Formats: sequence, C-alpha cells, structure tokens
Amino acid sequence: MLIQIMNLLLQVLVSIAAGACLLRCYLQWLAFNLGAGQSGTIGAYIFPLTNWIVIPLRRIIPSIGRFDVASFLAAYLLVAAKTAILLLLSRAALSDISWLLLALIDFMDLILSSLVGLVLAGVILSWISAGSQIQYLVSLLVDPLLAPIRKAIPSFGGLDLSPLVLLLILQVLQIVIGNLR
Repeated sequence: MLIQIMNLLLQVLVSIAAGACLLRCYLQWLAFNLGAGQSGTIGAYIFPLTNWIVIPLRRIIPSIGRFDVASFLAAYLLVAAKTAILLLLSRAALSDISWLLLALIDFMDLILSSLVGLVLAGVILSWISAGSQIQYLVSLLVDPLLAPIRKAIPSFGGLDLSPLVLLLILQVLQIVIGNLR
C-alpha cells in the first residue's frame, strides 16, 4: 500500500515537473518566445517549475541548435529518479542498467501521454474556445504534428480527421511501449 501511495504521489509530481521540462524543450524547438521575466506569458509558469533543474544542467550541457538538451535531459532525469525511488522502496535491485531502460520506457510513455493530452485539448478547445489564447498555444503545439497527416489524408467536407489519425498513431505507440515494459 505504501508503494502504491508513493507511486501515485511521485507520478503526479514527476509528470508535472518533467512535463514542464518537455514543454519548455518543445516550445524552444518551435522557436516560441517564452517571455522570460514577463508575467502572463507561458514562460512565467514554466520557468519556476523547471529552472531549478534546467539551469544547472545548461551550464554543463549546451543546446544543439534549437534543441534544448538540458530541458530534455532534465525530464529524463526526473523520470529516472522516480523509477529508482520506487524500485528502492520495493526492494528491487538496482545493480544493472535495466532500471535505466525502465525509466526510458516510462519517459517515452510520458511523452506519448503528453501528446495525447495536447491533441485532445486541441480538439476540445477548437469546439468550445476557438480564438482564445490558450487555443492558439495548443494549436501552435499540435499543428506541426498534424501537418504531415493533413497532407496525406484528404479533408472530408470541413471535417478534419487528422487529430483522430494522430491519436490512433499515438495509441499504437503506447501499446508498443507498454509491451516493452
């Protein structure tokens, strides 16, 4: 029971912190102005959640072009720490690198789950909050993923099936990742 409670608490905390690191990495990849030091911008929410781990890593690991390696690595390190803590609590051995592979699988699952959430948020916001700032931000994040699918499949009289296709692809990838676990 204690392990299940710790798993829940760690899962929530790590999902928020690692998800913020991944969002920071993705927004920088898209060359989005995070608005450092400006209130009311997305950076005002992401930086306090991520600076404590990203800034020290950035001193050691530089970005590669627009890819923020420090933010990406910070997200993985948070997931790896969660995995290590849970394995230690369950008294499992950490002697080999299998726990790092388990953390990598959890990390990939976090990425896929985040993408599923973004796609669903984009669809819902397009219905109920079209034209809002949050809908604009979610569209900015999801549209690069939908663009290749929109080119490949035709539109059916104003009905955009690309989010559904992307969700199916992400679900298949989650099944594959789940079976690796």
